[in-house]
Amino acid sequence: MFLGDLSALGVKSFSGVDMPPTFGWDNLEDIAIALTDKFPHTDPLTVRFTDMHKWITELPGFSGDPTASNEAKLEAIQMAWHEEFQDRQG
Repeated sequence: MFLGDLSALGVKSFSGVDMPPTFGWDNLEDIAIALTDKFPHTDPLTVRFTDMHKWITELPGFSGDPTASNEAKLEAIQMAWHEEFQDRQG
């Protein structure tokens, strides 16, 4: 079993936060934590929305409709991810 599969089962992420079994576009913090776990050295502000969209839809446990995202949701996710990224940088 891969580590990503564990988070989809509700197992704690690298950060020690419980991940929900599934999550969608409105679960900003869950997405931010999952992205930070998967890409710990990537500054979210350098990621194009097209790449971020792809990465989100490929996250274990992501159950949202890929066509239901929009720029506002991606911006909010990016800001939540950036906050999580900064918190982990110290």
